[in-house]
This record gives sequence, C-alpha cells and structure tokens, in this order.
Amino acid sequence: MPDRLSVNPRSPFYNPEVLKHDVGIRFKGTERFDVEEYCISEGWVRVAAGKSKDRFGMPLTIKLSGPVEAWVKR
Repeated sequence: MPDRLSVNPRSPFYNPEVLKHDVGIRFKGTERFDVEEYCISEGWVRVAAGKSKDRFGMPLTIKLSGPVEAWVKR
C-alpha cells in the first residue's frame, strides 16, 4: 500500500491502480469507511465534515490524527 492515498481525482496522491482493489482503512483501531485521504507515516486521515460542500461542490474535510493502517481487502 502507498504511504499516502486519496480518492479525489484532483489530488496528486490519487492512484486509480490501487483504488481498483478494495482498500481498507483502520484508524485508532476502528475500521473507517468514510476516509477521503490518508497518510500512514504522518498518522492522519481526512474525512468528510457532514454534508457541507465547498464552492467547487467538493465535500469539506477535517483532518484527524492518530495511528493509521491500510490494507487490501480480499
């Protein structure tokens, strides 16, 4: 798994080859299904902040810090 990955195609960390597979994210020991972007080495995830949108129609995100694990589900 890459150290940093995003599901947003506008991001420089977007990788469609990795996203073809079902990627699992565990944050602080709990599996999360709403992660927009993560970084394992820095220990953070970005998740949507409710239903708020920015001026481009993209969801507003908040950055949560803690231990992050990523794997490919089979």
